[in-house]
Amino acid sequence: MSGRLAILLPGLGAGGAERVMLNLARGLVERGHAVDMLLLRAEGDFLPLLDRRVRRVDLGARRALAALPALVRYLRRERPRALLSNLTYLNLLAVLARAWAGSAARLILVEHNDLAPAARHGVRRWERFFPLLVRWLYPRADGVAAVSRGVAAGLTALGLKPEKVSVIYNPVLSPEIAALAKAPLDHPWFAPGAPPVILAVGRLTAAKDYPTLLRAFALLRARRPARLLILGEGELRDELQALAASLGLADEAQFAGFDPNPYRYMKRSAVLALSSAWEGFGNVLVEALACGTQVVATDCPSGPAEILAQGRYGRLAPVGDAAALAGAIQAALDLPLPVDSLQARAQDFSVEAALKRYLPLLLGGGS
Repeated sequence: MSGRLAILLPGLGAGGAERVMLNLARGLVERGHAVDMLLLRAEGDFLPLLDRRVRRVDLGARRALAALPALVRYLRRERPRALLSNLTYLNLLAVLARAWAGSAARLILVEHNDLAPAARHGVRRWERFFPLLVRWLYPRADGVAAVSRGVAAGLTALGLKPEKVSVIYNPVLSPEIAALAKAPLDHPWFAPGAPPVILAVGRLTAAKDYPTLLRAFALLRARRPARLLILGEGELRDELQALAASLGLADEAQFAGFDPNPYRYMKRSAVLALSSAWEGFGNVLVEALACGTQVVATDCPSGPAEILAQGRYGRLAPVGDAAALAGAIQAALDLPLPVDSLQARAQDFSVEAALKRYLPLLLGGGS
């Protein structure tokens, strides 16, 4: 068996799991470990961010099941010491691949989602079978890393033994965030004397519940000047733009699309707002704290309340309550929390903190 550590992802698209695994991979190679990044498809906006010391392995598959033979071949050929798999459907695949390959690699599954709401609202019909498949296959791994206590509780509710599940917060904080936050930003809304900007960052999907944010912003705008800027793309873009127009926000709410450097917007925004109906963790909250930005989030399952320490580092509002969310944003504008305390909290979600938890799992107690 080699000493290589492998990380499995679908690709390097602009997602939270992809960004934190890039951070973790770099942290591992900086500690002297040989790391392979296994990708179903070697593509995505974050591909240029992969550390050059990490070996990229393209499994050449358009769909997860089609990658099974290639993953089996990799495990037999490279004989890695450990495989760290991410995202529920790939985790299920990884369990099958290790068994088929007869591999002795340690298998650690990272669960990024609260499976109960994700299964109920899954876009694909087969996602509704995830809880059953997780209950059957996850116990066959050597360990499961849940990105929040809420995700861990969901896994144990499915029947996983508590000792099998470790809570490891995402390694969100990376050294380049501070530098990227200082990058130039040519946007008229951030000119001196302009109204405060409320920023939201994330895919335009049902989980993020942007309709509640738009309605909350409409209530806020009735009280004071402000602007709403949303960074992200997704299948609900047309629907959300139509809602914004119907609320009279066409000139005050802007859908700016994906930007590889959201930190320069965070640094200059008055408030980062997260309106999610559910989360696994909420990486964007940590990123905003690192930039010293005021944060408002829904108290959704799972992650935001843990990150914000039940409201100590940012205001929380009930899920789906536009009036409460508007009130929380107004409070953040009127009574901002100390910036130094927000940035200090972000340090709790560093790569080093995550490595201290991941390495014993990956190495089996070895060094």
